[in-house]
Amino acid sequence: MAHASNSRKRLRQLVIVGGGTAGWMTAAAFAKALIPAGYQVTLVESEAIGTVGVGEATIPTIRAFNSLLGLDEFDFLKHTQGTYKLGIEFVDWGALGSSYIHPFGNIGLAQGPLAFYHYWLRHFLQGNTRTLEDYCVSIKAARALHFAPPVQKPGSWLHHINYAYHFDAGLYARYLRQHAEAQGVKRREGKIQQVEQHPDTGDITGLRLDTGEIINGDFFIDCSGFHSLLLGKTLGVDYLDWSHWLPCDSALAVQTQNTQPPRPYTRALAREAGWQWQIPLQHRTGNGYVYASKFTNEESALNRLVNSLEGELISNPRQIRFTAGMRRAFWVGNCVGIGLSSGFLEPLESTSIYLIQTGIAKLINQFPAADFDQQDRDLYNQAIADEYLSVRDFIVLHYKASQRTDTEFWRYCQAMPIPDSLQQKMDYYQRKGRLILKPNDIFREESWISVLVGQHISPLDCHPLTELKSAEELMLFMQRVKENVQATVDMMPLHSEFIARFCNADKPDN
Repeated sequence: MAHASNSRKRLRQLVIVGGGTAGWMTAAAFAKALIPAGYQVTLVESEAIGTVGVGEATIPTIRAFNSLLGLDEFDFLKHTQGTYKLGIEFVDWGALGSSYIHPFGNIGLAQGPLAFYHYWLRHFLQGNTRTLEDYCVSIKAARALHFAPPVQKPGSWLHHINYAYHFDAGLYARYLRQHAEAQGVKRREGKIQQVEQHPDTGDITGLRLDTGEIINGDFFIDCSGFHSLLLGKTLGVDYLDWSHWLPCDSALAVQTQNTQPPRPYTRALAREAGWQWQIPLQHRTGNGYVYASKFTNEESALNRLVNSLEGELISNPRQIRFTAGMRRAFWVGNCVGIGLSSGFLEPLESTSIYLIQTGIAKLINQFPAADFDQQDRDLYNQAIADEYLSVRDFIVLHYKASQRTDTEFWRYCQAMPIPDSLQQKMDYYQRKGRLILKPNDIFREESWISVLVGQHISPLDCHPLTELKSAEELMLFMQRVKENVQATVDMMPLHSEFIARFCNADKPDN
């Protein structure tokens, strides 16, 4: 009897539509995982079609993706003008004049079955400090402009560090393109004039380019951005609009010269009708204003952005329009949408590249034979929908938890109904001081507690097991953690020194 792997008909021709970050991340991952198994991968893109290309901040999962591809971290950072990212600073979100950092590394030190934040909440409810910053290496290092990678050494507090990157998304796509093509991905230049479908099943069979070439395939990946040429326009998959929960629908993006050494963290500054990002690369800073057009206009938004910039402009502001939400399905027929073609959640927590990454990973993990059926699609669609819903709730939390009432936009955010899943989390936390999370949620307890505490959402109670420590023992424990954190940060080099030593990039031509 033949083995199942030999008797099953396999897909062979894989076609990716669109380049940019999503397309070349997909191509590079396919080159690593599928080309060695005999698959053929073709990417179709046109130099005449621009990409959004403003996503320059990431979360730590990007490190696993780059590692899977076999990329050298320092070489990657040199080629993408990259810097390190220990977290995100939120300015004026809880209230005007407030600031907190959502870190990537651990906060404090777990005690038995309880995470550190439970002890911190008890400490706070007893009338002590309300800041988490003194107990987190990542936050204290970010504030001090220090950086060092984690050390897997018993007793070392550098073990508690975690990090991501800031980089030029266009340079990252170019870097991945070189990597993917070297591994066998075929690139075709041209605009798609027609998508050909099977007359009976509606499956996509080929793409007719403006050059006259026809690209045939067995399975198609839509990375065509907001245009969503395959999933949206050809297959007619509906879009679920979440703008009633995430009212920002526009962004202005611009680059400036650096005025100081790059910070090892992203900044998100709350503004009158949205928020402004600052993302420091080695030789420039990416800036943008994400805003709700219902509460301001483009001219006012542009003035607000330009007047708050810290350095000289080196690019013209770009306008981007979007609707927060996701497609009703991500895999339909023989087509999967990845990236902006499948949905968009504003970049407040730097999740755009993560959603690309998880879409790729789940597809490879569940990669179908030619006899795939609706159950395969349903399992994938549910898994990706869960990712979007989890990220959505975390982003909505930032708006709903704000104490600001100084503008119409912030009053709307405070009053708006929120998803039941988020309301349940907030209610339980405020009553019990505990969090309800699913095992696969990308943002874990320390992320949620950072935002809740940072935006002054206080619980009425804390975990009863914290009472196993007396008040005196708790005070000594908190002091010991604080001292260890500070001592660790003091030994770390400056972020700018670390970059200069290991991954300094040539200054680009403007």
